[in-house]
Amino acid sequence: MESSLPMSWDLETIYAGGSGSAAFAEELKGLERDIDELDRSLEQASESGSAASAKQLSAWTESVQSILMRLRQSDSFVGCLQAQQMKDSAANGLNDRVKTLMAKFSAALTSFDEQLLRTDDESWTSWLQSSEVSPVAFVLNERREAVKEKLPPKEEALAAELAIDGYHGWGDFYNTIVSRIRFEITESDGTQKQLSAGQMHNRLSNRDRSVREAAFAEWEREWSEQGDLCADTLNRISGFRLKLYEKRGWKSALKEPLAINRMSEATLNAMWAAVGEGKPKLVRYLERKAKLLGIEKLDWHDVNAPLGSAGKSVPYSEAAAIITEQFRAFSPDLADFTEMAFRDAWIEAEDRSGKRPGGFCTAFPKSEQTRIFMTYSGTPSNVSTLAHELGHADHQHVMNDLPPFAQEYASNVAETASTFAEMIVSDSTLRAASGREEKLALLDDKLSNAVSFFMDIRARFLFEQRFYERRTQGMLTKEELCELMEGAQREAFGGALGGVHPHFWASKLHFYLTDVPFYNFPYTFGYLFSCGIYAQANKEGEAFADRYVALLRDTGLMTVEDLAQKHLGVRLDGPDFWREAVQLALADVDEFLALTEEG
Repeated sequence: MESSLPMSWDLETIYAGGSGSAAFAEELKGLERDIDELDRSLEQASESGSAASAKQLSAWTESVQSILMRLRQSDSFVGCLQAQQMKDSAANGLNDRVKTLMAKFSAALTSFDEQLLRTDDESWTSWLQSSEVSPVAFVLNERREAVKEKLPPKEEALAAELAIDGYHGWGDFYNTIVSRIRFEITESDGTQKQLSAGQMHNRLSNRDRSVREAAFAEWEREWSEQGDLCADTLNRISGFRLKLYEKRGWKSALKEPLAINRMSEATLNAMWAAVGEGKPKLVRYLERKAKLLGIEKLDWHDVNAPLGSAGKSVPYSEAAAIITEQFRAFSPDLADFTEMAFRDAWIEAEDRSGKRPGGFCTAFPKSEQTRIFMTYSGTPSNVSTLAHELGHADHQHVMNDLPPFAQEYASNVAETASTFAEMIVSDSTLRAASGREEKLALLDDKLSNAVSFFMDIRARFLFEQRFYERRTQGMLTKEELCELMEGAQREAFGGALGGVHPHFWASKLHFYLTDVPFYNFPYTFGYLFSCGIYAQANKEGEAFADRYVALLRDTGLMTVEDLAQKHLGVRLDGPDFWREAVQLALADVDEFLALTEEG
């Protein structure tokens, strides 16, 4: 890898001109035209009252997929513009336009689904066998079945239209809140600094506990200041959801996220049960870590605190070299793709003010590219995030030649690829470790991931589940939300925490997402599912790389239960797979405890 790599992404190759891009303006015009044309065609067919012909169904399916691909690309472009500079008002205007187009498209999709349902079973089966639609037959069947559980098409279309300034508008308000936030810090030399949320978040895992304590106090203070706005936002988002669910006759707030993730509630329950069984072992790790840090119990900001040499700063070019080298040991194709992503400026990593906090990978399917966003400051956690997001990027990369419908994989299997990529890097680095201090630091970093997926994510799930139960009775205050969050964290961490993070609900983007509710359990699913895949990869060696790609390419075309059965030969709705995956994830606890025994 080159010693000097670009740390700012290149969006010009997607649409030149940023938020003033003429090319992007033309893209949006074309989308508006095509959506209107699709809507008119479907409306005419609906008014005729007769079932559509196979030719009509195929034409609509082609049009829907073309629009879907370009809308995904447009949404990604606007999201990147907003993330790189939160005060880009022109980008905010473009976001509103894209959301409006998405709502129009959603209304057209409702009419499309109505036509799918209108087709008699015999004609339906025959049409799905045709060469132009057979590659996406699973998705079409899925859509046809889902529409049976929704409101009449015109009512669904109205709900989608009203959601633009209601539901989605509240979700977008999170960006407005974050753009207002400024964190005040005092450096060791006495100088005062003002940091954005992204910069401040990196200080929460600083090696120096006094820096972490000060950063966390300021983090909580500022999010408390914004708490009323955040509480209003979450209450409105959840209220819209619950009212729509009620009108559809849906009893559980988990119905939609489970359907989106193509998994059953039995699978979700089996996964959480196995996590619960493994938690006591992870508590022992956290208790030992507290002892090593010289404190009675870990506070929230101590959980991911580095031990030993893990606190050293890793230059960006060195992180790129480490990740690429470890990827190459698994798959030359993965390594070549990673080199290209670094070289061609697909990654926004610069540590500067004005950026949104957090990290993400987003796809530009029309351009067959991806972009990764993060704020890199050289921490081991940053290196893990980089590997994680590159896993997402590779997942999209191996699916670029598939039809747009087949590329619509859910977040739980998306997290599988990203977590698998993290595991490749962490395990390879651990095996190459020389000396106790380095090994201890790497074990701690790896086990911190298990804590995140088994405890932190569990706390988010418990909070959201209880929040939705309470929300049916009315709006919750910020104090009540903090109380729910604190209770969920203490339960999920098995009593291992001293101080918790009451305003976590306010600061976390995932609670404000309106396209994917309950964006928490998919992370734990992806982590444990990737543990099973990783174990298989270790057994088979290089031969598994092709099977891994085959699994990824199927992620948009079957349920997770069928995916696991086909590619791994395991059941996900029972306890065995999950128990084995939890044991694999916690295998390093014994080594960590042995390495840190006194005397």
